[in-house]
Amino acid sequence: MNFYKEYFNLISEKIADIDFELLDKAVALIKETNQKKRKIIIVGNGGSAAMASHVAVDLTKNAGIRAINFNEADLLTCFSNDYGYEEWVKQALKFYADEGDTVILISSSGTSRNILNGALEAKKMGLKLITVSGFNSDNPLKKIGDINLFIESKAYNIIEMTHHIWLLAITDRIIGKIEYSA
Repeated sequence: MNFYKEYFNLISEKIADIDFELLDKAVALIKETNQKKRKIIIVGNGGSAAMASHVAVDLTKNAGIRAINFNEADLLTCFSNDYGYEEWVKQALKFYADEGDTVILISSSGTSRNILNGALEAKKMGLKLITVSGFNSDNPLKKIGDINLFIESKAYNIIEMTHHIWLLAITDRIIGKIEYSA
């Protein structure tokens, strides 16, 4: 079979391999957070950080929902230097999260220590938590969230592309259109 055909078929299968009710629950939680005049905080590492940035901007600009992410070099390097890399997300939430906010944490493996510590802090703070992970169905991040979006795969690009499409589908569902011009 042609590599690209096989690749795209696999991505299509993985994208559709989700309980659509979970996506609708995420939509409802994000809308509820917005109605309460609270914000969405989205965090990831590497490609997931880029995804977090994209989704935060689309939620804010296109869906009218206040969303932020932590991708500023000065914040990352300062908090990592002062608190340790494994603690920076936890500390950023302490400084930036407010009661009633919803946090979306993305980790392809579901085992990134900084994301896990952030998840535990979000729960400690009483924040609602959506987790987005892959690799193993028993990964620790998947066990922490209120809503857990999970893909069964160990291929980073397949996982990240699926996560990205799910999060943008949630955004478009909030907007209420499949196609629209910005």
